[in-house]
Amino acid sequence: MDGQDTQPLANGEDTAPAAGLISQYVKDLSFENPNAPAIYQNQAAPAIDVQFNIGAAQVGEEVHEVVLKIEVRAETEGTVAFIVDLTYAGLFGLRNVPEEHVQPFLLGEGPRLLFPFARRVLADAVRDGGFPPLLLEPIDFSQLYLQQQEAAGQQATGDFGQA
Repeated sequence: MDGQDTQPLANGEDTAPAAGLISQYVKDLSFENPNAPAIYQNQAAPAIDVQFNIGAAQVGEEVHEVVLKIEVRAETEGTVAFIVDLTYAGLFGLRNVPEEHVQPFLLGEGPRLLFPFARRVLADAVRDGGFPPLLLEPIDFSQLYLQQQEAAGQQATGDFGQA
């Protein structure tokens, strides 16, 4: 029986992959209620358009910032009820993570961890603006990342096929 498999490295280095959320914060928040108070007289439910954008950047050695941007526009019968722009971010520490796993983590798992907190900030802002809280449904960011990668791969393949 070879005992070397269970022994730590002789030099004492920790080579196990590790990823963790260091901190999270509101980077930017804007709430517009351009037609108050008249908009409160309208009883029709607003049509709500929600857009997401996710970004990631390395900000230090083994530290990455993941930014989740949520834009919401609500209109009732052609009149803007409210507009919310939220940029919510988190700092993630990644150590010994293989390069091929960094982007999937930052653009899939990172936003998944940040989303519940961003959702609460958004709901509170809408509620504080005089409207019922906007509770966004959970989103599978990892699946969205995989779909985008697959679409990008098909586009690249298509481009090569047409050359």
